[in-house]
Amino acid sequence: MQQPWFNYQIRVHPHHTDYAGVVWHGTYLAWMEEARVECLRSVGIDFATLVAMDCDLPVVGLELRYLRGVSMGAEVVVRSRLAEIKGIRIYFQQQIEAVTTSELLVRARVELVPLNRSLNRVLRKLPPPLQTAIEHLSQSSAI
Repeated sequence: MQQPWFNYQIRVHPHHTDYAGVVWHGTYLAWMEEARVECLRSVGIDFATLVAMDCDLPVVGLELRYLRGVSMGAEVVVRSRLAEIKGIRIYFQQQIEAVTTSELLVRARVELVPLNRSLNRVLRKLPPPLQTAIEHLSQSSAI
């Protein structure tokens, strides 16, 4: 069963765009990260808590498809949901849609792994607070 979407709304500001007034491709990545951080926060894991536990969640895999550009002033919603967990690997499905038309603009699949920040090594298991948050996310009927 597919998990529900977590929605994170954004208005396109000048600093999000390139010289032509269209959202710069890297901006979408920043928006998706913000949305994932907020999605995790919504189920009880603040990123500052992870950092305090000496844990990070770097992106180790990314599939991204740009479907249509977005202009300055537009409103978009970044939709995020837990796609699957394989061992310690956490996969998010994300998409960006136009608020007014619901047109799909970008779609992505993002792979994260927990990392010990001090040792710069992948953890063998998820830290308990993160595991609990992921379980809440996977069991949520509405986020």
